[in-house]
Amino acid sequence: MKVLLVEDEQKLGEYIKKGLTETGFIVDHHMTGLDGYHALMTEEFSVVLMDVMLPDVSGFELVQRYRAAGKHTPVLFLTAKDDLSDRIKGIEIGGDDYLTKPFAFAELIVRIKNLLRRANQSDYKSTVIHIADLKMDIAKRTVYRGETPIKLTAKEFTLLQLFLERQGEVLPRTVIASQVWDINFDSDTNIIDVAIRRLRIKIDDGFDIKLIHTVRGMGYRLENSSMGDDGINKDDLI
Repeated sequence: MKVLLVEDEQKLGEYIKKGLTETGFIVDHHMTGLDGYHALMTEEFSVVLMDVMLPDVSGFELVQRYRAAGKHTPVLFLTAKDDLSDRIKGIEIGGDDYLTKPFAFAELIVRIKNLLRRANQSDYKSTVIHIADLKMDIAKRTVYRGETPIKLTAKEFTLLQLFLERQGEVLPRTVIASQVWDINFDSDTNIIDVAIRRLRIKIDDGFDIKLIHTVRGMGYRLENSSMGDDGINKDDLI
């Protein structure tokens, strides 16, 4: 699942992003309100973590505008202010929860999971994603092909989640590197190819339907087909 984090304190933002990434989330971190608002309005997220006191515009104002535009993604406010009036205002303008700094990371995870659970109960996007006979339950951290459980490392889980959430799309190595490893892609490293080869072994080997395909010169794609648009079996290209 993808999380938008709008937090101007660099160290805190990096700490939150690192922890959420290791937990299995995909995190998009912005340090200004305007950058965060642009991401809000142009991309899809499962949860929004919004700092209240931003350098350019209040987090309250951003969320108020977001709700006015008809957007319903759950929002958790992060703030150093613990005034009751602020907490009430945050909920009144469209926030779903309110967490005061400093906080324990374990509590943040619990709050996020609660928001996801409530969102799911309210007909938001399910925590279960599937293609063909491959099924991932994000909340339970499980992956199956048919009745066969697939054991994945944390990075492999995040990588597969990215593919599932964007199935059918060609994902360049640069996108995969930034979303899964939070690094700029270096053409001299084969970390992406090695990781995908290992993931392919786990979810494709031994199954008739191959799901992970190489799109020559472009990247990778998850789809329910073993043949590419050009008639080439992509599984033979890597």
